[in-house]
Amino acid sequence: MRRFFRGRQDPVERDQKLEEGLQRSRRGLFAQMTAVFDREEITDDTWEDLEELLLASDVGVETTFSLIQDLQDRAEQERYRRPAQLRDALKEGMLAILLSVPRKPATDADNGLVVTLVVGVNGVGKTTSIAKIAHRHKLDGANVVIGAADTFRAAAIDQLEVWGERAGVPVIAGAPESDPAAVVHDALSAAVSRGADVVLIDTAGRLHTKYNLMEELKKIQRVAAKFRSARQENLLVLDATTGQNGVVQARNFAAAAPLDAVMLAKMDGTSKGGIALAVVKDLGVPIRYVGTGEKIGDLAEFDSRAFVEALWS
Repeated sequence: MRRFFRGRQDPVERDQKLEEGLQRSRRGLFAQMTAVFDREEITDDTWEDLEELLLASDVGVETTFSLIQDLQDRAEQERYRRPAQLRDALKEGMLAILLSVPRKPATDADNGLVVTLVVGVNGVGKTTSIAKIAHRHKLDGANVVIGAADTFRAAAIDQLEVWGERAGVPVIAGAPESDPAAVVHDALSAAVSRGADVVLIDTAGRLHTKYNLMEELKKIQRVAAKFRSARQENLLVLDATTGQNGVVQARNFAAAAPLDAVMLAKMDGTSKGGIALAVVKDLGVPIRYVGTGEKIGDLAEFDSRAFVEALWS
């Protein structure tokens, strides 16, 4: 089995992807925050406006209040007088939140097969995200297999096969409405026989309010666990444009199965880049990828410092 390391996306390429993906955020709400920092003095309006803009950018209530409180404490301790002095302090506060959760690598050169169950509700961009991740792994030199376990929709299987072909990755699929767990078993068996490094499993777009579908996800995990040489993880795809509703979805998925990482899809389609802070702060789950466009190469491996700089550049 070929061994490879994650994290080989060129930093220049990664930063460029983040810059492109966060254009709307940078030119929207975060541009308005910059305007607040350009004022002459710190007043009550400064704090109120910053709080309002952070909430509007989907940072979340708890995270916003924490950032504002820390800013006010620092402003008092260091005797800030001008709003411009708050800018770097806010950036540092955001970075501290993103760095507070240890990142879990997608792959490890010393481990065997990595099985990634990709979960998320319908419409978040899960299928295209799987293709992007598969493409990224291939560029790293990995042998990748995709399992089409979303058997409830024939169109989902067809779509995944099309994207798998674009990525140059084989897709193991069953008949429509077949047992998803059986498809997972077949995909893992095929991966083992082919000496694969990574298996990406597409699961049905389960609505987090449907108990029986969440139980189906647990069944799939039990099947994957039978392959003892494989290391299993759960990756949640969230639509960055859904804001706080995405955080609610994540909480409910986490109740069904532990989440190892999050991918923020469609980040290029929103001006509310603060969702990344809410995910990390509220859920304690690291972000691994950011979707930055519609093409198969439009994926950036998440880097906390690069992300914050891209928001404020």
